[in-house]
Amino acid sequence: MNPPERRERAVPFAPDTVTFRAKLEELLAVQHGVLSRAQACACGITPDQLRWLVRSGRWRRVHAGVYAAFTGSLSFEAQVWAAILRAGRGAVASHQTAAFLDGLCDDAGPTIHVTVPADRHICARVEGVRVHYAHRLGRTRHPTRLPPRTRVEETVLDLVDVTHNASEVETWVTRACQRRRTTPERIAAALGLRKKIRWRPMLESMLADVTVGAESPLELRHLQRVERAHGLPRGTRQRRVGGNRVIWVDVDYDEHTLRVELDGRVGHVEEGQFRDRRRDNRSTVHGRATLRYGHADVFGDPCGVAAEQARVLKKRGWAGSMHTCGSGCAACP
Repeated sequence: MNPPERRERAVPFAPDTVTFRAKLEELLAVQHGVLSRAQACACGITPDQLRWLVRSGRWRRVHAGVYAAFTGSLSFEAQVWAAILRAGRGAVASHQTAAFLDGLCDDAGPTIHVTVPADRHICARVEGVRVHYAHRLGRTRHPTRLPPRTRVEETVLDLVDVTHNASEVETWVTRACQRRRTTPERIAAALGLRKKIRWRPMLESMLADVTVGAESPLELRHLQRVERAHGLPRGTRQRRVGGNRVIWVDVDYDEHTLRVELDGRVGHVEEGQFRDRRRDNRSTVHGRATLRYGHADVFGDPCGVAAEQARVLKKRGWAGSMHTCGSGCAACP
């Protein structure tokens, strides 16, 4: 996001007391230069002064009853504050807006999302803002972060609840855990307090999977659609291997000296190429075979991946037998 233009606050007539001036400056600093009409009046600015500030172009109206006390474009945080102040009592940033604020995603999207208590209703449409309603907002609101927003695990569940795509469910949960913004245990605890939510069975299954070490949608897909669906032995996930260099192994089948590495696009460029090579070489030196798969393999042909793994596992002493995952399974039993 481009940095905001230089912002110039201008109050040509300061409130009468030093206390009011300090209160105004403190409020504008916290709220990224945005305030409501009620807040301006509480800081000693009269209605006539407020109208003059807007007419003169020193301040500008962002939403009904909400003003920016500077010139130039609004930063993202200022836009969020403006939406929250317009929504009024108890409002917080939520959904993708809260996700962006907390680093769960890298794109805030074109709309500011806010949630307000369910006992209120915003009658007028607010441009650029989508309003959600929740009965549990007192519990799901983060107690300290500003701009006010939902807790990270609640943000994840809100986003899951509005998606129609199963892959997005995987993405939100695994990304939150992978980026260390929350934990599977916290998401599971928040899930347990919700009476109704879309994708509950899938979420409960995923949270158990993430807890045992599957960190990305690619790893989850391998666990569910390759390993479990075809009756392959259970591997150890995300193992930390020490030595001169610490490496992480995606799936390790210790008993059969086989490792499976699951790599997305980023794992095959620049330093990732050398990291993979060192990891594979180290594995070979210690007598382990390595199979490496990407998104196209695991998402596009999980049955073929399972069949290939099964052949290698059998050559390395696995006494079991794989089975088909369904009537359309392309893997050989």
